[in-house]
Amino acid sequence: MNRRELIDYCLTYPDAYEDYPFHDSPDIAGAWTVMRHGLNKKGFAFIYERGGLRVNLKSEPERGDFLRQVYSGVKPAYHMNKNHWITVCVNSDVPVEVLHGMIDRSYKLTMNKNKRGK
Repeated sequence: MNRRELIDYCLTYPDAYEDYPFHDSPDIAGAWTVMRHGLNKKGFAFIYERGGLRVNLKSEPERGDFLRQVYSGVKPAYHMNKNHWITVCVNSDVPVEVLHGMIDRSYKLTMNKNKRGK
């Protein structure tokens, strides 16, 4: 999976949009893509390249610990709260279906509280 495919997958979520808060252009090497909710502007996926394609995702602390034990491609989050966020090394031992599930969970955890149960 490449960067554009990962962004396009995140864009399939309702109201999701891509943002580049640290650079003027997504074409700049090292640019971070932040996938956000349209309603609350919260980021649910932070996509960047650092020794390969990476994505930071929100996760419950216990689930994050579990995923780090199961997959070598899941690490404590780079530049974020390591209890509530994980970094997933894309194209590692994490299957694409599992990565999609992690993105889905992050999307739900960062949406407005009154929308989570729906």
